[in-house]
Amino acid sequence: MSGLKNSPFGKRLRAAHQDTEDDAPRRTRQRVNPAFALAPIAPTPSLTPSLDSSRPTTSDTSGPDSPIDSFRSHREYGDRFVPNRDTGDMRTSYHLMDESGPSTPSKHRAIPTESDALKEQANAIFSSILHSEVTPPSPRRPASPTRPAASSSSIAPSTPTRRRIFHYNSPSSNPGTPTHGRRLDTPTDEAYSMSPVRAESRQLLESPRRQLRSVCKTPYRVLDAPDLADDFYLNLVDWSSTNVLGVGLGSCVYLWTAHNAAVSKLCDLSGVADTISSVAWVQKGTTLAVGTLSGHLHIYDAPTLSVVRTYAPAHTQRIGALSWNGHVLSSGSRDRMVHHRDVREGAGGKPFRKCAGHRQEVCGLRWSGELGLGFGGGRGVGVVAGGSGDGGGGTGADGVIGAPSTGGAPAQGPGGSGMGSALASGGNDNKVCIWDLRGSRRASSSSSSAHTSGSGPGGSIGTSTHSSRSSTGSDGDGDVPLWKFHEHTAAVKALAWDPHVSGVLATGGGTQDKHIRFWNTFNGTMLNELDTGSQVCNLIWSHTSHELVSTHGFSSTTAQNQICIWRYPSLSQVASLTGHTHRVLYLAMSPDGETIVTGAGDETLRFWNAFPRREGVGEKAGGVLDWGRLIR
Repeated sequence: MSGLKNSPFGKRLRAAHQDTEDDAPRRTRQRVNPAFALAPIAPTPSLTPSLDSSRPTTSDTSGPDSPIDSFRSHREYGDRFVPNRDTGDMRTSYHLMDESGPSTPSKHRAIPTESDALKEQANAIFSSILHSEVTPPSPRRPASPTRPAASSSSIAPSTPTRRRIFHYNSPSSNPGTPTHGRRLDTPTDEAYSMSPVRAESRQLLESPRRQLRSVCKTPYRVLDAPDLADDFYLNLVDWSSTNVLGVGLGSCVYLWTAHNAAVSKLCDLSGVADTISSVAWVQKGTTLAVGTLSGHLHIYDAPTLSVVRTYAPAHTQRIGALSWNGHVLSSGSRDRMVHHRDVREGAGGKPFRKCAGHRQEVCGLRWSGELGLGFGGGRGVGVVAGGSGDGGGGTGADGVIGAPSTGGAPAQGPGGSGMGSALASGGNDNKVCIWDLRGSRRASSSSSSAHTSGSGPGGSIGTSTHSSRSSTGSDGDGDVPLWKFHEHTAAVKALAWDPHVSGVLATGGGTQDKHIRFWNTFNGTMLNELDTGSQVCNLIWSHTSHELVSTHGFSSTTAQNQICIWRYPSLSQVASLTGHTHRVLYLAMSPDGETIVTGAGDETLRFWNAFPRREGVGEKAGGVLDWGRLIR
């Protein structure tokens, strides 16, 4: 061994150990991680020295100023964080979950999915069960036992009594708990349950559910409609109160009787090289108005298949929209004008009023009131020919054209109140106009704002939002609109007055808009809006339920050419009906309010059972004064 110590190898080994001991304070200095403020473990020096004393050892190459060393220190000493959930509040965390989703809307937004009743109910039950299972009510834990206060007098030690050391009983059997309240003594306790969910969840699952209305997704009848024009600006389908469907096909108008499916041709304009552009039935009766591309207006009597009146020309360009109000027929044309005519006058009669509120084609017209309230028959404000307030010589109510008379000044009927004479018009200029032929003045801004802050008209409109609107009708002239809405960004053809709430109007925009908007026409404010995701072609309200039907065309999403049923005012989708391969441009409803018919550019007419039967129809058919039923 002495020879090894004195050998050159032994000398180098001793020299290396001495250098290591001298440099140990510098190499083993504690380095503090700035991110975690933790002192790392000192690296272990190499036990095998280098044979070359001039070459540094491995431990000498790692200094605090080396970037590699800094990277290693972060990587070596940065540990992951293990949370401790013992003190967490699951109930609070559940309620703090964000369900709103991203604030930035997606550019390619799809049409709202169908809340298919069953799916919506199942989602609600699932949410309730999840809430019950994740955040159960906090159990009432027994209070900690308290040590009895020691008495002032010292207690002498005594021999303990003979008692069992290990005594088992129910966990809830405390001295303060009555015997009948012990939890585990109840056979129905959760501890003995074999169900994977709690008792509250089981009760929710086993409770009876309300029956939801189901809508048939397939049409019960499909009719061929050759030459049905694929034009957004035309209105070629309408259903009369006598259950007869009128359809304009090319240059002809056909009548389809619903109860026997009989088809008859009303007219054929191919001889005069003209084409049908619009059809409209009177509210009550068998009179049909027909507009053409050349601007002519014809009035037909359906039972006799004969023409009663012809206004040639009624407009300088095509007539795309027609709407009746008693014996007054309003027509909208591509010449940007809206004309109002009293059909009791002669064939050459001129319109008693012209309205110019649009800068482009008028493609939608709709009078308020299903039965033409406001004109003739003594039910409201009427434009009468004889000058009397009850409608002059015309009947107005039943739609039969009466004897012509002179005059033509607007008059106030006995029932003249409310918005019965309000007319809504939509144009290709993206504007919606509200007209009042009575020449009524618009309410002042102060009263309008006061009305907006309260409840809406009819007591159920609700709080309305601000909308940009304008009106130049402060002078009381009926030739200017009472309200003019500018929110739509595409042509407005779809117009529908709510039959359940007075003064509520629904409007739908075209391809660039895709919105359905709801208006309060009493104060000119927008109540709500709905982004449907596709072109809105038609709107119509249900008479048996507070629901709205919309038909659609072009879309930026996969869903297009569909018929949607919306629940108002929640605006949730009840059903989505598909089957057409082209834009659903035409829509009409049967007189009983149960069936809708849709027409599209695929040259088909489809009949859908969209709404339930009206309650009490059989009881109201006879009427209260039907004394024949009371005779034995």
